[in-house]
Amino acid sequence: MEKVLKAAPGILVSKAARLMAARNVGAIMVVEDDRLVGIFTERDVLFRVVARGLDSGTTTLAEVMTRAPLTVDPEKAFGYALVVMQENGFRHLPVVQDGKPVGMVSSRNAMDPELEEFVSETRRREHWKNAKRRSS
Repeated sequence: MEKVLKAAPGILVSKAARLMAARNVGAIMVVEDDRLVGIFTERDVLFRVVARGLDSGTTTLAEVMTRAPLTVDPEKAFGYALVVMQENGFRHLPVVQDGKPVGMVSSRNAMDPELEEFVSETRRREHWKNAKRRSS
């Protein structure tokens, strides 16, 4: 799990990008009153800012962030978070407890080959569980 990088919704995209680069992370949690209100990722820079011709020096995170992103509870298994990311096409999944961001799971965390095996096993078990339900 990555450390939490947070910013307010009113921060400029250019400043958020500099913070992300300085910390070498691909996403920043957008927080207001200690509550997660959005997420802004490196892909958002590309697709929601650059591709649209927006000025990163005048565009705020609130204008281009993903609002109310899916999150995971810190009590959930790491493999569960990886499955959620894979099924939804995410590279980053905020870890939130009681509405407050406490961490971030990223696809970078999944580089370990043992984790791939874990995700495969999780899917296999889910498949058999669903097959049992259908046959009952």
